[in-house]
Amino acid sequence: MAYLDEKILTCPYCGESITVLIESVGDEISEYIEDCQVCCRPILFSVENSTTGEMVVEVRQENE
Repeated sequence: MAYLDEKILTCPYCGESITVLIESVGDEISEYIEDCQVCCRPILFSVENSTTGEMVVEVRQENE
């Protein structure tokens, strides 16, 4: 079951805090690219659920 969760994250380029809506898709790991709302650079999002069911979001520069 997919659901949306609001997260406050730090842009890996400019270091600014940004608020994003993250879609969780159960036990799968999903990756997608979304531009930073401040500096407009492409951020790679990696989303998965932990063993406790909590959503874990990692962000990094697109070319890392």
